[in-house]
Amino acid sequence: MAVRAGVYRGVSAAERVAERRSRLLAAALTVWADPGTRTTMTAVCAEAGLSERYFYESFTGLESLLEAVMDTIAAEIETTSRAAADAAGEEPAARVRASVRAFLELLLDDPRKGRVAIVESVAVPKLRRRRTELLRHLAHQSALESRKLLAAPGRSPNEDEIGGMLFIGGMAELVTAWLDGTLEAAPEEIVEAASRALLGIYR
Repeated sequence: MAVRAGVYRGVSAAERVAERRSRLLAAALTVWADPGTRTTMTAVCAEAGLSERYFYESFTGLESLLEAVMDTIAAEIETTSRAAADAAGEEPAARVRASVRAFLELLLDDPRKGRVAIVESVAVPKLRRRRTELLRHLAHQSALESRKLLAAPGRSPNEDEIGGMLFIGGMAELVTAWLDGTLEAAPEEIVEAASRALLGIYR
């Protein structure tokens, strides 16, 4: 116990726990996104190269792990999109396009992220609820950003929230169709269409 609680080979116990948690998250993303593999705790632990004892060190069960995967992806989407918008300057249309493009590039760089967060999560009731919560959070952030950039005289905050939900809900369905092959479109086509839609909602 003393070794577990202290420093081992220059790495603290907390750092070792964090490293194992990171491995489990990465393994869960790989397993969950693979349609040929059943997503189980055993499969995730095997992919991570860890025993089930270490699984319970960070997560209460499989659903809590998958929810953490979704939360991680949602945070990355929000951070990446916001950073791209800020780098694009102050012009509203440029910010919108940069944000949408960054989101799509994130999915292109690692298609597993879009698949599990937007497609696979619908199949699990508890995760479906979390997916809805995350989409509503992103919709609210979209409303706040759009109000700041595209404020129109007389428009109420409630109208902004409605616009945010329309945009994010539409994007979720659009990306779902794109990822499952129902929609064939180049990324730039989606960027332009989504940008026009958002700008149209708020102007």
